[in-house]
Amino acid sequence: MNDADARAQVAIARLLGIMRKLRDPQGGCPWDREQDFASIAPYTIEEAYEVAEAIARGGPKDIEAELGDLLFQVVFHAQMGAEQSSFDFASVASAISDKLTTRHPHVFGDVKIGSVAEQNRAWEEHKARERAGRPEAAPSELADVPLALPALARAAKLGKRAARVGFDWPDASGVRAKIEEELAETDAVAPAGAADGRRAEELGDLLFAVANWSRHLKVDPEEALRLANAKFERRFRAMEQLARQRSLELAALDAAAWDALWNEVKSREKTAQDHVQ
Repeated sequence: MNDADARAQVAIARLLGIMRKLRDPQGGCPWDREQDFASIAPYTIEEAYEVAEAIARGGPKDIEAELGDLLFQVVFHAQMGAEQSSFDFASVASAISDKLTTRHPHVFGDVKIGSVAEQNRAWEEHKARERAGRPEAAPSELADVPLALPALARAAKLGKRAARVGFDWPDASGVRAKIEEELAETDAVAPAGAADGRRAEELGDLLFAVANWSRHLKVDPEEALRLANAKFERRFRAMEQLARQRSLELAALDAAAWDALWNEVKSREKTAQDHVQ
């Protein structure tokens, strides 16, 4: 065992001990003691997103801290499993180790794989065999696409799974045409008086088509939207700052004033980017 492995072993043992103490019926934390898998699940999802945000910011210390928070979520779930005698941290780690070695026969076995594309095909084929071997009333290519995924990410994943058996547009232009079709159907129910349910349905179809267009363009739609959100927030905050500098009351600005501020912020961003380049 090398020094890094030894340090990791000590650190994990300490973390597991802290978690056991937090859940101790006698001297533990009241909040931690009353949690269950369902109540903790939203925090687990939130921590995963905070890891992604830290990576986007690019600060190693931030990434380290957020990974620690995410690891704590795994330890929390494992401790609750141990209390029910259903699983524990060791069995969780053992299960993922078994899965990784089985899914990488080119690393841990004698299978030869010469490219990333070959590896991706082998990976998906192996996962498909795993799904086929599970007891299920109606086996499906769409099995195991988590319901808890963000809807946009899940739409892209559902489309990718369906495409594996040939249910897909032949190219990106086909999806682009589908977007035009869905946009027209959304326009048809947009006027006042249309049922809210129909609007939601048509808008959902439009978003699903956009998610699959992103897939064909090899763009992660969830990441693309995160970047768009960040850009909008950055520009809106810059507009607010400009308005304050000019003693303008935000609520009193009309559409033309907002548009002028927005264009000024965009122009400043472009100038700053040009200087960097």
